[in-house]
Amino acid sequence: MAVDPQPVAQPKRFVAARASAASAQPSVRAQPPARSQVPRRTQYSKPEEDLEFDRVFKKRRTSSDVLEEAEVEVEHALLLTELPEADPDGDEWDDLDAADADDPLMVSEYVVEIFEYLKEVELTTMPNPNYMENQKDLAWKMRGILTDWLIQVHSRFRLLPETLFLCINLIDRFLSSRVVSLPKLQLVGITCMFVAAKVEEIVAPSAQNFLYCADSSYNETEILMAEKYILKTIDWNLSYPNPIHFLRRVSKADDYDVQVRTVAKYFLEIQCLEWRLIAAPPSLLAAASLWLARLVLNRAEWTPNLAHYASYPESALIPTANLMLNYVLKPIRHQSFFKKYASKKFLKASVFVREWALERWEEGTMVSLSEELPALKQMAREVYAALELAEAEAAAEAEAAAAAAAEANVDSTSWRGRGAHH
Repeated sequence: MAVDPQPVAQPKRFVAARASAASAQPSVRAQPPARSQVPRRTQYSKPEEDLEFDRVFKKRRTSSDVLEEAEVEVEHALLLTELPEADPDGDEWDDLDAADADDPLMVSEYVVEIFEYLKEVELTTMPNPNYMENQKDLAWKMRGILTDWLIQVHSRFRLLPETLFLCINLIDRFLSSRVVSLPKLQLVGITCMFVAAKVEEIVAPSAQNFLYCADSSYNETEILMAEKYILKTIDWNLSYPNPIHFLRRVSKADDYDVQVRTVAKYFLEIQCLEWRLIAAPPSLLAAASLWLARLVLNRAEWTPNLAHYASYPESALIPTANLMLNYVLKPIRHQSFFKKYASKKFLKASVFVREWALERWEEGTMVSLSEELPALKQMAREVYAALELAEAEAAAEAEAAAAAAAEANVDSTSWRGRGAHH
């Protein structure tokens, strides 16, 4: 490659949330999901061992306090209970598009048909997942090096994420149909980025801008000729259903949680580097990315809303998420990609996810997620329950403090009134 990214120093400390109750303040904090996602069931009596909890602040207890504590304990127990798998085609989901009926930009009356159509179209723009077998000079490692460099170029021009995903799709589809020599691989990559930018960006960089990034290894005429040849090879089909579109759709069922979406974007971009994910359609990649991001952030349950708007049950996501997790556990090979998501802009997601994974497995481990999932979910539920309990106690203590302050204010006003009377 003409431009080779420099190694990035590893961060000195873990700046994101650890999956334990004793973590430091994180950049990506593992907060519990909204309570609306947690079903309430029949209340039960409080266990004896839970009566040993001591409170830091003492306050007068009332009957309402006892009821509130009982509700918290019920939720605590329900969070540790395994729920049945949600069915995407079931009838337990909520119509989240109804709230957008007055927003013409959300096209809520057509959104279901739009995404059904995108799921049909995505199958027509899939590359051959084994195309490297037909390439004489190339190997999968070279594809990873090219993509890592393109991520650096993409970040330098501050292009949209849709541009990067379309660029990688164009590269894979072209290489599925044509044999390319190693000296021409960078020309294919930079030309596909040039085409993708013209499709997705409002103001796309010029061919000269991209040539500068390639250290002028080629000239403008070569890029324009390569552009025509690539477009002719893929039959001028640029109707690629971007995985970012599907991620935005399923994020609607997750209340557009910023932390989950950011970590999910990190997992989603792994497909640009990990060749084993080429066979996965964009909708599946988006759903698996969000599912794994929620698991890492201690959101263990794949709710009926998430299953419906992702159009995948949890069991269908595990194999794809497993490939993403095993990529994270490998030694860092793609420095530009890791550095990009180690920035504050992306909440240091790459650092957080790698630390989370290395806390549980050794580097280079090939994890079987289906075998590890029960233990991971149990741990996530315990952390989630601890956070819920801590927040409930903090809210109760704040309410008690406010009540005590109000009572003290009343007493003070009463004494001042008596002094004025005397």
